[in-house]
Amino acid sequence: RHIVKFSFSAILLVFLMFFSRSISAQTWELGGFVGSAGYMGDLNPVKPYELNNLAFGGHVKHNIDGYWSLKFNVAHGEIEAADAKSDNPHFKSRNLSFFSPVTELSLQTEFNFFNYIPSVSRKQYSPYLFAGVGFVTFNPKTVLNGEVYELSLYGTEGQDINNSYKKLALSVPFGAGFKYNFAGKWSLGTEIGYRTAYTDYLDDVSGNYVPEKLVVADEPDFTDLRMNVADRSPEVGFPRHTSGTQRGDYRKKDTYLFVGFTISYTFFTDKCPVVDN
Repeated sequence: RHIVKFSFSAILLVFLMFFSRSISAQTWELGGFVGSAGYMGDLNPVKPYELNNLAFGGHVKHNIDGYWSLKFNVAHGEIEAADAKSDNPHFKSRNLSFFSPVTELSLQTEFNFFNYIPSVSRKQYSPYLFAGVGFVTFNPKTVLNGEVYELSLYGTEGQDINNSYKKLALSVPFGAGFKYNFAGKWSLGTEIGYRTAYTDYLDDVSGNYVPEKLVVADEPDFTDLRMNVADRSPEVGFPRHTSGTQRGDYRKKDTYLFVGFTISYTFFTDKCPVVDN
């Protein structure tokens, strides 16, 4: 709760700071993004470059000047991972898998290395950096015997099935890109952005196996399903892993990323934008 309050305060403060400075040379951009989404976490701890599925999004950007911008960004994609595809024998034995949609709303600041205003500035291109804060929604699922199961409903690490982990988390995006003014007020770009999510449950995996906490009194069928969803090891019988055996990697935050291409159109609200030589 304190993190949420802090993030809202930080967003408001940054917003007011930039808009109080921006009286002249007003430009705005509308843009879109298409690319791929990726994930790093308990089921993919060592491959930051691994991409999964289509990602897309859009943004509204206020350009303070040729160097600084403030951007409201929306992005959506799907992340996934499966131990069966790993080269690690331990992961193959664990045999967990998940997929999840991720939808992010964020406020970002962007810094151009060169003075860049499409159709006005002398530079037709610029590399840039960005960072910000936002929120991400997610909902990890898995496929077992041909059926899709929403993992948070089964408390796979002993959580209360009526009050599992939250599927909304604070997100901190950061990354870099390159943009090129290819025609008039139109720009093309390419961008890679990592996101630190303030949750360890993008993949539903965090701590230890706790088979004793999965038992639901007088509901043997549901208990059996919970254990099968929580422990996917091909070994026969229960418990496959004793209580306290490591399930996750103990890192407290998962990471996801968006990589792709952007296109944007710049609007001028001043007749004569101020441009440095």
